[in-house]
Amino acid sequence: MSQAFVVGQMTVKNPEKWAQYRSQVLATLLPFGGELVFRGEQVQSFSGVNPHPDIVVIRFSSLDDAQGWHASAAYQALIPLRQEAADVVLTTYAA
Repeated sequence: MSQAFVVGQMTVKNPEKWAQYRSQVLATLLPFGGELVFRGEQVQSFSGVNPHPDIVVIRFSSLDDAQGWHASAAYQALIPLRQEAADVVLTTYAA
């Protein structure tokens, strides 16, 4: 079974609400074995234009775990806060 990675690219609109969201999201990952790989800020684009300056990568042991996390009641409850805090594009990749 291949690993799955959830990649979030974001532009923060409200830093206080973003901090509140970030402080709660880790607890939603743990039941699904989600592991924060890294958070970062874009410093340069070698090709093309990415409209979102921030990125987060989360690793799961399977696509089922990634999908379970995203569909979980705990994470779904955080989505309104996330939407107020930032513009976010979430994508899932298998490796």
